[in-house]
This record gives sequence, structure tokens and C-alpha cells, in this order.
Amino acid sequence: MKLICYYSYTGNTRALAYKIKEKYGYDICEIKPATPYSDDYDKVVNDAQEEVNMNYQPEIQDLGVNIYDYDTIILMTPVWWYTVASPVNTFLHKYDLKGKTIIPVATNGGWLGHTFEDIERISGANVKEVLSLKYNQDVLTEEDKFNDFLERIDD
Repeated sequence: MKLICYYSYTGNTRALAYKIKEKYGYDICEIKPATPYSDDYDKVVNDAQEEVNMNYQPEIQDLGVNIYDYDTIILMTPVWWYTVASPVNTFLHKYDLKGKTIIPVATNGGWLGHTFEDIERISGANVKEVLSLKYNQDVLTEEDKFNDFLERIDD
């Protein structure tokens, strides 16, 4: 069984997560920080840089699902300073994902950095079918790439 787990600050990653859910009907859960981030985007960008530099793992809310019931997790994250967003970092450290397959999807406005390598290193899971998508002012700029990805993940 497949589960979509996502974190989204601006809503871009959430929108893609729900497109996958619409197409395949997979279960879905949101990774939410226990204390929400500020609505001030520039403040969050600055705070995110500090969090990444400190390998910060903010407390996250209960997922509402048992991830151990799933063999494959489609893990969706925005890229924060060349890696996963801090709430996703917490998720990767909190749950034992060894033996699972992770299909990572990263949304970014610039450079992917070492996001996928970090997911594999931290989780110890089998990482496959990676997808990096660029956004430009809240518009997906690589829709064909996303649609091709959708065709590959349902095996």
C-alpha cells in the first residue's frame, strides 16, 4: 500500500499531493509542525536557513495514520536551503523507515541541492523514482514532467 506524506508551507506541495491522491486514491497525511510557522514568508526563509544549519527537528503533530501499515511512502517536501524542510527532517528521524520504499518529490524555486541524498541517508529506506519540480510564483513550471512521474509511480 502507498501513502502520500507531505509538508507544505505555501500550499504548492499540498496541491501536488492532492493531484496524486485524486489520480490514484492513495491515503494521504500532512506533516504539520506542532507550532505553525509565521505567515511572514521572508521570516520563514531566514528561520529555515538557521534550522537547516542546526539540523533542527521541530516537534510535529500526530500524522493520523500508522505509517507502518504502508510499504511505500510518497514523501513530498519543499526544498529549504538545499535539503528537506525541517518538519520533514523530523519525520525522517522520528520514524523507522528501513525496509520501506520512499518516492520523494521536492518542490523548489531554485536548486535542489542534496535533498534526495539526505532523504536516503537519514531514512535508510529504498529511495526511487525521485522528482524535483520547480515553481515560479506559485505556478508549476514542469507540468509534463509531473504527469510523466504520475504514470511511473503506480506499479
